[in-house]
Amino acid sequence: MLARRPVRLPVMPPYERHVFVCENLRDPADERGCCSAKGASEVRSRLRLLAKAEGLKGRVRINTAGCLDQCAYGVTIVVYPEAVWYGAVTVDDVEEIFRSHVLGGQPVERLRLAHMR
Repeated sequence: MLARRPVRLPVMPPYERHVFVCENLRDPADERGCCSAKGASEVRSRLRLLAKAEGLKGRVRINTAGCLDQCAYGVTIVVYPEAVWYGAVTVDDVEEIFRSHVLGGQPVERLRLAHMR
């Protein structure tokens, strides 16, 4: 029997920014609430539209995340490689996060989760 040669995949450089938006769905009785019920899908969709409009495919990735365990603080976003955590994010905040942090590298201090610094 012949040994298989390993498949070599093309090397892909890391993303300049990788954004995770919590879209966890909890039982409505859970007092912490959940990001999904607080508009997370709309937040993620808006981020994706902005990234697409800027032509950032392959440079910036916007992903859905499962539970980030911060739902009590509202819609939660984490931006890597800086590992900046945002809480209580609304669709109205997305443009500021996108322009300031994703494009400009400057975190939006007013939305950062202080306990996650």
